[in-house]
Amino acid sequence: MDTMLNALQNRALELSAARDAAPEGNWRVSRDDENIAWLVLDKPGKSVNTIDRSVLEELDRHLAALEADRPRGLVIRSAKPNGFAAGADINGFVGASQSAVREMLEEGHRVLDRLAALPCVSVAVVHGHCLGGGLELALACRMRIAMSNATLGFPEVMLGLHPGLGGTFRSVALADPIEAMGLMLTGKSISARKAKAIGLVDAVVEERHVLNASHAAIFGDLVRPDPSLRSRAFSFKPARSLAARQMRAKASEKARPDTYPAPFALIDLWEAHGGRPERMREAELESFAKLVESPTAQNLVRVFFLRETMRGLRKGRSEIKRVHVIGAGAMGGDIAAWAAKEGFAVTLQDIALEPIGRAVKAATKMLEAVLKDPLKVRDALDRLVPDPDGQGVAGADLVIEAAPEKLDLKRRILREAEGRLKPGATLATNTSALPLPELAEGLSDPSRFVGIHFFNPVSRMQLVEIVRHDGVSDETLRRATSFVVELSRLPAPVKPSAGFLVNRALTPYIAEALKLVDEGVPKERIDARAEAFGMPMGPVELADQVGLDIAVEVADTLRERLKMPLPETPGWMHEMIREGRLGRKTGRGLYDYDADGKPKKIALEALPDGSRDDEALIDRLILPMLNTLVAALREGVVDSEEIADGAMVFGTGFAPFRGGPLRYARERGVDQVVARLTELEMSHGARFKPDKGWDRF
Repeated sequence: MDTMLNALQNRALELSAARDAAPEGNWRVSRDDENIAWLVLDKPGKSVNTIDRSVLEELDRHLAALEADRPRGLVIRSAKPNGFAAGADINGFVGASQSAVREMLEEGHRVLDRLAALPCVSVAVVHGHCLGGGLELALACRMRIAMSNATLGFPEVMLGLHPGLGGTFRSVALADPIEAMGLMLTGKSISARKAKAIGLVDAVVEERHVLNASHAAIFGDLVRPDPSLRSRAFSFKPARSLAARQMRAKASEKARPDTYPAPFALIDLWEAHGGRPERMREAELESFAKLVESPTAQNLVRVFFLRETMRGLRKGRSEIKRVHVIGAGAMGGDIAAWAAKEGFAVTLQDIALEPIGRAVKAATKMLEAVLKDPLKVRDALDRLVPDPDGQGVAGADLVIEAAPEKLDLKRRILREAEGRLKPGATLATNTSALPLPELAEGLSDPSRFVGIHFFNPVSRMQLVEIVRHDGVSDETLRRATSFVVELSRLPAPVKPSAGFLVNRALTPYIAEALKLVDEGVPKERIDARAEAFGMPMGPVELADQVGLDIAVEVADTLRERLKMPLPETPGWMHEMIREGRLGRKTGRGLYDYDADGKPKKIALEALPDGSRDDEALIDRLILPMLNTLVAALREGVVDSEEIADGAMVFGTGFAPFRGGPLRYARERGVDQVVARLTELEMSHGARFKPDKGWDRF
């Protein structure tokens, strides 16, 4: 926090010494000269505040004291520099029964109701992240003041849940109900100014004005406007029912009630009880407790912890400030742009100016879409410097080679770059398949050479594989891992096997889809079934997205280097590649593409009657992926099920509600998966033979 908050905290401690100071805990409490009570949330030993049982129990004791010795007002805020509170502590719900969850929530409701009923004006002052349970705490106050840097939201839907500490009824009562429902249904965060516009907060100020704004709220100079006509209209069920139908239709475009029940449960309880807060409170408790026990919530909570596990691989700062990228193609340009977006000084090199120009143009488009702020876009582009002569190599802390996948070319680039590196700098390759030991040949110091493999598109794919080799030092691996986390990405350490982990596991999925197409199964049916299973994109469209030439090349590499028994590439695929029909990048591939890059698909209902299907279609697509991951674990390509599952969820979008492919195997039953693979082996060939790693699974 800045000087003002520090001053307030110091004053709080001084005043506490003169009065009965509260015991050490999650809250710092004091009263100022105006008899205004200040409660500052500061969970000891934590970089962020979360709302857990201890926070609420301690708050309850403070509220009891405030009821007995009434102040003129109460201000609640956070001492953490990065935000008010990041939400409820999920650990409190892990493994708890439905009745236990309900009991915890009822106690939380009682405390926040007590806060809402205080006879004096309560004010929440929020900065940075104010999410989930943190926002519900703020909503229980009578007034809310937000710093201009605040972001507010309800991310619970990302965990298969909806708000459970009063957020469902307090948000729609205070803010525009449709906007509030949109926040809860999407899990997206909004800015402080947007929150003010929809009625979620009452004022937006800079830190230096917090004291005056707090006094204005407490002494009546800052008044909430009356609820709008729009808000009053939704207190009647017919209006809610009409809006609820529209919400369900929109939610159905992205999710199904059987796999993602939370959005639909929230819509149901708002439609039924939105005009009666007390009934909605009861429905919220009942619905939340039921959702916690759902397989979707349990698996999405696991995915949340997978993310935290991968972030936790970072050990200290990377100390990387300047990055040089060699190769301004699609991947190199995106890597450079993302690093600039995250605050690194970046130089981008290529043999010609034209690809650098294209990369900067693409970077501008990406940054505008992601940052949505012209000043931030300008600052990021200022950090991205075209460097056709490679002058940035000498000053870079990290040099990333992102040239085409040709062994001799990459070796030459890496050797030349190493000769110009400053002492202590790291050298990395973005290769997606080439073996690092062979790339390291000819380097004078392979200990500072590492694989940092990004996925396309860099701006959306969260996973980055950290590829080790026998000669790399622990310090180089540590720096690379920390750098990836500092890029707001998730590192997955892997061994230098062909295809590493994700491409190796994904290739059988794509190859089997092409085999199904060759057998006459309509590509639209294949993709639709995969998407119904939970994949973000069907395997046929994915092949087009990757590029048919690249998909075939990766499959050939895995056949050659790992002897993977993949189905043979159909002859017509080779013919398409020779004709330049490479997929989305050329406008034609297995699908044709419109001007916006959307595939032109035949509607399922328009497929010819009797068009071929395959009852085993999903198992033929998904089980080889599981089989490959088990083989990778057995070989030590990846160290744990958690990293393997995290890599597939964050690197391929594997159905998050299933918790990861190996979690899916365990929930389905390992014996059943092995038996099904054996059946497929008998009917379709050796590519389905269960890996011997299942015996230890």
